[in-house]
Amino acid sequence: MCGRYRLSSSEEEVAEFFEAEPTEELHPRYNIAPSQPMAVIRQVGPGRAISMVRWGLVPFWAKDPSIGSRLINGRSETVLDKPSFREPFAQRRCLVPADGFYEWKKAGPRKQAFHFGMKDESLFAFAGLWDHWKSPDGTILESCTILTTAPNELLQDVHDRMPVILHHDHYDIWLTAAPAQRQKLRELLVPFESELMARYEVSSMVNSPQNDSPACVERVLPVHDLFSSI
Repeated sequence: MCGRYRLSSSEEEVAEFFEAEPTEELHPRYNIAPSQPMAVIRQVGPGRAISMVRWGLVPFWAKDPSIGSRLINGRSETVLDKPSFREPFAQRRCLVPADGFYEWKKAGPRKQAFHFGMKDESLFAFAGLWDHWKSPDGTILESCTILTTAPNELLQDVHDRMPVILHHDHYDIWLTAAPAQRQKLRELLVPFESELMARYEVSSMVNSPQNDSPACVERVLPVHDLFSSI
């Protein structure tokens, strides 16, 4: 799964990398959590726009928005079968910009947090689906889920799922493909190459979504290295 990530690059860096126009102000975030605002990139006419939605998909047909807490991720293997994801996959796909994400591994009685990102520390994008929900009073809520797949070699000893990371040259087809190309789009939902990624351990600060500072991303020495250095 993907339950926490960061987008700490500047608004200008995000806009330039994804060739997209911000419609809302972006601020660096180091520990984005479900139910919080998240940036997404969507195709708007001939261009791309960056806007904020809520993390946790609320389908247009939902009775209330509470379902979003159960739909922060969508399994790519069943995306064509699940009612919550079927129509968004056909018509409402987006990019979720990021420069890192976190997963936790059991380490005895506790869990150790790991940060994952690109080896060159560049920006990248998760495959996302969005939807809009209208409340009884007419308020519109836009929300998003991040698709997941099997883990690559870098993640497999930490978690049994990883977010789908799209290659840069797949951004256009992901955003613009017609519904009839659903099967072709499914071919993009595969584990990203582990040799292009890096991981390191981070502190327990990231465990709480109330913590959102550069300290969440700081590398810490593995426990066995700490003992060996004493």
